[in-house]
Amino acid sequence: MTQVLARKWRPRSFAELVGQEHVVKALSNALTQQRLHHAYLFTGTRGVGKTTIARIIAKALNCETGITATPCGVCRTCTDIDAGRYVDLIELDAASNTQVDSMRELLENALYAPTAGRFKVYIIDEVHMLSRSAFNAMLKTLEEPPGHVKFILATTDPQRIPVTVLSRCLQFNLKQIPQPQIRAQLAKILDLEKIEFEDEALALLARAARGSMRDSLSLLDQAIAHGGGRVETPGVRAMLGSVEQEYLRDILNALRDADGAALLAVADRMAERSLAFDNALQDLGTLLHRVALVQAIPSAVTTDDPEHAVSTNLAAAFSAEDIQLLYQIVIQGRQDIGYAPDDYAGFTMTLMRMLAFVPAGAIEPAPRRPAAAVSARPVAASTAAVETAAKKKTALDGDWPAFIAGLPLAGMERMLAHNCELVSWQDGKLELRVAHAQRHLNSRAYQDRLQQVLEQHLGTRIRLEITVGAVDGKTVAAVRDREEKQQLSAAASAIEGDPFVRDVIANFDGRIVPDSIKPTN
Repeated sequence: MTQVLARKWRPRSFAELVGQEHVVKALSNALTQQRLHHAYLFTGTRGVGKTTIARIIAKALNCETGITATPCGVCRTCTDIDAGRYVDLIELDAASNTQVDSMRELLENALYAPTAGRFKVYIIDEVHMLSRSAFNAMLKTLEEPPGHVKFILATTDPQRIPVTVLSRCLQFNLKQIPQPQIRAQLAKILDLEKIEFEDEALALLARAARGSMRDSLSLLDQAIAHGGGRVETPGVRAMLGSVEQEYLRDILNALRDADGAALLAVADRMAERSLAFDNALQDLGTLLHRVALVQAIPSAVTTDDPEHAVSTNLAAAFSAEDIQLLYQIVIQGRQDIGYAPDDYAGFTMTLMRMLAFVPAGAIEPAPRRPAAAVSARPVAASTAAVETAAKKKTALDGDWPAFIAGLPLAGMERMLAHNCELVSWQDGKLELRVAHAQRHLNSRAYQDRLQQVLEQHLGTRIRLEITVGAVDGKTVAAVRDREEKQQLSAAASAIEGDPFVRDVIANFDGRIVPDSIKPTN
């Protein structure tokens, strides 16, 4: 029977470990210098090598060639440990043995000398699952350990281990394995297994593994079976439920063009293929993350990455602010999709939310005409334009909320305008002020987009200046917030004064849940 890859290719020496160089270096030096501790604690997410390192340490301590950082791997001790039949290596799953009786039995046996090796090695996996009584029983042995006993503890949740236990252990934190290292290891294994593969397929598997080498090997086993002995990109995408990059590109291109119909068309095509919309939002979030990396740190995405060209093109098409906003909307959409009437509705509502906030955010503002171009127009046309501009300019009479109510604002420039109050408007200079709490809205990109809308509406060039400071509560957002609070207060008073509600509270021990009250208007 064929052995699964995760077991067949499990590292049997420090040299074979992937991605934990900082831990390997420290342990190798300690073993070489014979500076041995009685208790080690390895922390980290699943599949990063905690138990594997523990078994390698057991070999390093008991190898017949002597205590060494490079156990021979061929002596009886090494082969028995690799096979899981070494009598002086005791492995305990704390998740299944949480009670104090199991720990007491283990500690009583620890008093006896090892049968075959130099040390009795106890590996306790998921040690945080032990009960408090079990920890207390362990603590006495950790304080005064027998010289022939070594404890190796492993956990994914070190916060749940008592401080008294932590302080008596030599602690190592294992990191998640980077995707490039996982991809390289998968490629190496497939070469040795003589299995054909595509680089993009391995990139997908490495990403899906989320830093876990064991998970990547389990996924690789599935991919081989799914592809009939080959690892190909379409098969891996189908297996993982990943959404093809074509759909994601079409979504972002439609957002760039402010094309709502195109957005719905993409969603419909995905529905026809029964693609998982939750996975689509996850993949879209991943793509937006990569685009943000390209914008901020271009070297973070290497040129040999199969999606480098896509990420680079999108990075040039959107502003950094828009990518950040779209990412937040996608993350929120993933959380909300379970509450939607169905996945399609949840997915398309997320797309519509993105469209509402960034209707044309990716399009660079049209270049403004130089002053000379205006003066070159016919006199009659110039006179008419001046009269029209004058009529529009008398529309800003000091009532900023009323003025912007008639402007075609959307997205972040709308939020900026709604959180500003008018300071002054004279001689073509418009001065606004935004509160400290909303100063993140006062970016140059949002200012430029707001200025463009104002100039189109007023029919003339203006100088826009927005400062950060104290506001008087006259902004659109502040006024709307006060109105909503008044409506909510009125609704709460109506509920509390309703005779039926009062009877329910009095006769059935009912109570009003404040968060459930919403004004109907």
